Amino acid sequence: MIQMMILKKLEDPNTNKLIGSIIELDIDKIEVNPYQPRTNFNEESIKELADSIKALGIIQPITVRKLDRNKYQLVSGERRFRASKSINLETIPAYIRIANDQETLEMALVENIQRRDLDPIEIALSYQRLTNEINLTQNQLSERVGKQRSTVANYMRLLKLDPIIQTGMRDGFLSMGHGRALINIEETEKQLEVYEKIVSQGLSVRATESLVKNSKENTSELKTIKIQTELYKSTKSDFEAYFNTKITVKGNEKEKGSIQIHFDSHKELSQILKKINLED
Repeated sequence: MIQMMILKKLEDPNTNKLIGSIIELDIDKIEVNPYQPRTNFNEESIKELADSIKALGIIQPITVRKLDRNKYQLVSGERRFRASKSINLETIPAYIRIANDQETLEMALVENIQRRDLDPIEIALSYQRLTNEINLTQNQLSERVGKQRSTVANYMRLLKLDPIIQTGMRDGFLSMGHGRALINIEETEKQLEVYEKIVSQGLSVRATESLVKNSKENTSELKTIKIQTELYKSTKSDFEAYFNTKITVKGNEKEKGSIQIHFDSHKELSQILKKINLED
């Protein structure tokens, strides 16, 4: 139904002949895709691709959708499109199809994910857009991109990392493995502390996992000590107020300990015993 409506809107008698065909299109008649999920294009790789196109031509056509008479929009193949423009090609082989905005976004995202030179954060952001803007569940998403659901989930969890760490992954300082290890640290400050050690010391993924494990254990111990300290202070204060004498509360890491009640005279001891109902 959507395709019929678009065809009617175009009012081009040649539309039916073009759709589904691969033809040489004038590059000037093609506009870039506003839904392009990729924001980083390596200029050096574009130049290498341009050199390849000079020597061998374009092996795989780009994909466009027809917008209006003699007007097309890029759906996929922006690197090929950019490389072709950089060497002043006048035409480019293109596969023409009909797609609405949502379908165009989905096609661009899925094609983008299939690339091998994407960084983990770029992939995660594409997954996020597919779930948020196309309203796909993680199960549906895993089917569309041909990945296991757990793989999709692991990528999307990377977006919980601090933005500084995400930038580090995009710039190549960290791998997917490093990111997966860091995500296990809840505190942002601790994440950044470990991140700085990874970069400055060139830590491997295994070394990072070990560092994260030790960090979590130390954090857990500190939390336990803090809780114990607060509990002991509170207990000491309550007991001293009740018995009106000095109290000592001690404990260890196994949560075992003792409470000592101090007294300065037998009279004071007698008063304490009365309060705990040991003396009439």
